[in-house]
Amino acid sequence: MLQVADLIERVRGYQPGADVELIRRAYDYSLKAHSGQMRKSGDPYFVHPASVAGIIAELRLDTASICAGLLHDVVEDTLATTKDIEREFGAEIATLVDGVTKLSKINFVSKEDRQAENFRKMVVAMARDIRVLLVKLCDRIDNMRTMEHMKPEAQERISRETMEIYAPLANRLGMAAFKLELEDLAFRYLEPDAYGELVTQIAKSQRERDKYIADVSKTLASRLAEQGFAVDVTGRAKHLYSIWRKMRAQEATLDQIHDAIAFRMLVESVGDCYAALGVVHSKWVPVPGRFKDYIALPKPNMYQSLHTTVIGPGRERIEIQIRTHEMHRVAERGIAAHWKYKERGGGGIADSDAEKFGWLRQLMEWQKDLKDPAEFLEGVKVDLFQDEVYVFTPKGDVRAFPRGATPIDFAFSIHSAIGEKVTGARVNGKLEPLRYRLKSGDVVDIVTSSGQHPSKDWLDIAGTTRARAKIRNFLRAEEREKSHKLGRELLERELHKAGVSMNKLFKNDAEFGRVLAALKLQSQEELLIAIGYGKTRPEDVLAIIAPPAQEGAPSSAAPAELREGRLAGFVRKISGKDEGGIRLSGIDDVLVRYAKCCNPLPGDDILGFITRGRGLTIHRRGCSKAFDTDPDRRVEIGWDAKAKINRSVQLRVVTANRPGILATVGQTFSAQGINLSEALCRAGDDGRAINVFTFPCSDLDQLKVVMRALQKVQGVVAVERG
Repeated sequence: MLQVADLIERVRGYQPGADVELIRRAYDYSLKAHSGQMRKSGDPYFVHPASVAGIIAELRLDTASICAGLLHDVVEDTLATTKDIEREFGAEIATLVDGVTKLSKINFVSKEDRQAENFRKMVVAMARDIRVLLVKLCDRIDNMRTMEHMKPEAQERISRETMEIYAPLANRLGMAAFKLELEDLAFRYLEPDAYGELVTQIAKSQRERDKYIADVSKTLASRLAEQGFAVDVTGRAKHLYSIWRKMRAQEATLDQIHDAIAFRMLVESVGDCYAALGVVHSKWVPVPGRFKDYIALPKPNMYQSLHTTVIGPGRERIEIQIRTHEMHRVAERGIAAHWKYKERGGGGIADSDAEKFGWLRQLMEWQKDLKDPAEFLEGVKVDLFQDEVYVFTPKGDVRAFPRGATPIDFAFSIHSAIGEKVTGARVNGKLEPLRYRLKSGDVVDIVTSSGQHPSKDWLDIAGTTRARAKIRNFLRAEEREKSHKLGRELLERELHKAGVSMNKLFKNDAEFGRVLAALKLQSQEELLIAIGYGKTRPEDVLAIIAPPAQEGAPSSAAPAELREGRLAGFVRKISGKDEGGIRLSGIDDVLVRYAKCCNPLPGDDILGFITRGRGLTIHRRGCSKAFDTDPDRRVEIGWDAKAKINRSVQLRVVTANRPGILATVGQTFSAQGINLSEALCRAGDDGRAINVFTFPCSDLDQLKVVMRALQKVQGVVAVERG
């Protein structure tokens, strides 16, 4: 365990004037607060906050950040409150601790909503003070390093969150070392078989690879020394997750990955970077299309370097990165390398550097626009963490967009009013349609028309969260207006048949208030929209204000039960069966249709969407198509415990194209008790075969077992769910 004296020594090494007594008090306070608490490993719990503080010190952050690392779990896991922290350590440290603290005391509908709200809270806090995110990343690094004692389900859940959120955030902050370590640690738990096999394969060729790296490094260093350059050359194999991604993308084995080794050259100046590049290209032939100049055009996270791929010794492809020592410091530590200390302790990002982190403000805008927490989180995953392209406005300003962005995204980035009227764009002087994919270096001039407006097709074209959110808002407003009008017509027709005036009902505050209370709605508008959507029936309103007079008929005192009884009876009458399926508000066997875009299985986390005339449409939670629907139509549902459903699913299995492999794969399915209903097999020119197998599956657990069995087959390169 990191001792307080060692921690203080580290901090004094980069900030001699640090308030060491404050650090000592925070250390003692946290140690006492966590007294008696143990980790899964059996170690005292305080080992964790002490380690987090040590990692923060490695980033060379200020005293307040060190104290926040020591105290970050105190509010969540002990009786101490944020007020207690503020009283003992001041408002600054209390704010940092509160920003990192999870929302553990709020009841959410699902784990996904809890995760999304936790992230939303952190976004708000980190937009005010980036140290919140830096402390959280250090917390996540230590948790991932010490996760071997947790249950497999927890390991998978935390690793997926790490891969989807925290590793990309580290990348956005320019913290390459954190990103690579988080990805490798998450890979270990998300794909344990692939991870273990890759580690074994790499270990077998370790000696040859080390010799190759040493020889190439020596050649590069001597060649540049001859030209008068002071240079440091290092080489390394790319990290495991990166290699595995290449293997999957190229559908290749480890032996067929040619650029798995990267070399880094550190020189004295920017001019030396370009001169050194010339020396490298004169020695080895560069691979066309693989040169990138991130010095002239830095990445949004301030990363700068020259990248080139050349054909090195032994005809091997090797990647070479050339940068200055200062560029390397920024590449490794990212935003933390730009931390400026103030005279009275504390610290901050220089204004010139803070401007480069505009994506934080973008996150703040999204969390305001996207009220649904799951939609917000999905938007962040899809948009913020993709590879980027850099395009120019007609005035020469640079704008960054995720790869795959279109003129729609460009238009909405300027203003919503322009986005809603966009018809295309002049790209490099040529008129291009809305579906055109922007490329780095494009000069884009948006074309609009007063008669244009967003359509549902735009959701499939737009690539950014901002654009998709604005399009959804437009379509939902349009849909709500139509549903409001339809709901009014349906209710008026039903009431007219019973001789009741709708206008008089609305003006009778007592009577109409009784209707709203019984249906758990807030306003006339909500009622009419609910009827238009199909969530509420006009007959239910009539049953409340004019209950049936027959003896034994349902009374107005229980409209909810009346609705449930009618719905359940209606569903069973149509379906003709009582076998369990989906459960909604205590009603099982609801009339449902399963979305083909994501093919949900029992065991998947799911969401239901009311579709007028077609009952419930079921999506897997997180399906991108699910977020195109109106949140007002969304209902929380779950699988009935009695469910006995065999759903048709697809697996895409990429294999080596060799005799007998298809028979082996077929035997693997058969060994798992799977009867294939369809198989589409196509051999490529690259020695690979792509096979799509369709079969009935009972639940998610069975599917996972089948996928793991297939991944172990010799010659199988990748297994993916369709």
